[in-house]
Amino acid sequence: MEAALPWFLPLALAIVAFLYASVGHAGASGYIAVFALAGLPAEQIKPLALLLNTVVASVGCWNFLRAGHLPWQRLWPVYVLAIPSAFLGGWLNLPAFWFRRLVGVVLLFSAWRLGREMVDPTEIVNPSKPLLLVVGACLGLLAGLTGTGGGVFLTPLMLLCHWCTTRQAAAVSVVFILMNSVAGLAGLQMSGSMGLTILRQPQLAVVLIPVLCAGTLGSRLGSRHWSVAWIRRALSVVLVLASWKLLGLPT
Repeated sequence: MEAALPWFLPLALAIVAFLYASVGHAGASGYIAVFALAGLPAEQIKPLALLLNTVVASVGCWNFLRAGHLPWQRLWPVYVLAIPSAFLGGWLNLPAFWFRRLVGVVLLFSAWRLGREMVDPTEIVNPSKPLLLVVGACLGLLAGLTGTGGGVFLTPLMLLCHWCTTRQAAAVSVVFILMNSVAGLAGLQMSGSMGLTILRQPQLAVVLIPVLCAGTLGSRLGSRHWSVAWIRRALSVVLVLASWKLLGLPT
């Protein structure tokens, strides 16, 4: 993006934003996949993914919370330690080699999560507040380190543990993603990362506008019970390809 913006980049990112927003996520792992396949340097991928995540998560929060899906009274402790942990993760700068490997593992996990058919639990379990605090802290740190919002981990965890329904998990995750993305960006700013210079490029508007529009439409449809099973499977293929490249596996 420093010299010439690849023609396919805005379109690819808009598609990712639309698909992810429809399932209550903001798209960080998808953006990372697109940027990796486009050959962007690792130090630029993290701030770009966090910025786009913040934009899409903001409109996602508006749509999913307005639909009344957030079980705030039961799950609010998951946010408490996530924010400072995401700030710490954003402040820490991993060497490019380890960053790419860590993100590759994140994408593989994301592919597994999105490719599965998840159903609502028949009985809701109320987790303890200390457990939610620990979960929030761990996932917040991972979110800040990898440039994701952490929702791709939080959603399957809540469903597998029967803490909430699928739509509730989407609402909890999109708030979690927004908080962690903002905190991760702040930590990255404090670290003085050279990758932040990409956020001052005038060409960035060409990416932000279609991503914002696509994310708004996707979250609006998703919050109104639009089926997204086929979307998860399609995204899992893209994420596997990107993780293959990031992990340095033979082609």
